[in-house]
Amino acid sequence: MKSNKKIICQNKKAHHEYFIEDTYECGIVLVGTEIKSIRLGKVSINEAYCHVKNGEMFIEGMHISKYELGNIFNHDPERTRKLLLHKREILKLHGHVQRDGYTLVPLTVYIENGKCKVELALAKGKKLFDKRETLKEKSIKHDQERNFKIN
Repeated sequence: MKSNKKIICQNKKAHHEYFIEDTYECGIVLVGTEIKSIRLGKVSINEAYCHVKNGEMFIEGMHISKYELGNIFNHDPERTRKLLLHKREILKLHGHVQRDGYTLVPLTVYIENGKCKVELALAKGKKLFDKRETLKEKSIKHDQERNFKIN
């Protein structure tokens, strides 16, 4: 079965700011006109993060712009949204975040088979020297590829 996956939004800073350990796919609970705004690409997850509260996973800081053709029942752009994961996954992620100093960062928002999904990463923050090392490795790799194309 072929899946139709359309990427709507990516958090490009996450790979620079964090070491990505593991990724999870989860659904998101939307209300009203939010899915219409997402399909138009009016979503931002650059400042978003996730947390566990009362055994449920929530995403904070995800901005979904108001739908222009909406009426008085339009959604709040900055509201906290619930993420849909299995209970054992939520407990596992909560344990890592509490104990090991990890954080939960959304990487991608996409639509797959008509449903909006969020790719969530279990990540550990990088120090400044780690960021410099990553940039140096990326620059060396880019130079090697360029020299290989010339020869």
